[in-house]
Amino acid sequence: MNDTKINVSLDGQLQRINPATPLADLLSGLSLAPESVATALNGQFVARDARAVALLKDGDQVLLFKPIVGG
Repeated sequence: MNDTKINVSLDGQLQRINPATPLADLLSGLSLAPESVATALNGQFVARDARAVALLKDGDQVLLFKPIVGG
């Protein structure tokens, strides 16, 4: 059996996903509205419009947090 899944940490929890899954797809699988969370990939902020091209690799760390608005 050929296991082609990769390991990604999502808020400290291990997720097994297909290689090169876009960050946007990972979030949609969690039933989260895109505007309800902000994201960081390996410590770097990922803007909402960049999530579709942020392809996840083995060992990546994804953090979700509430967006901060105001001034």
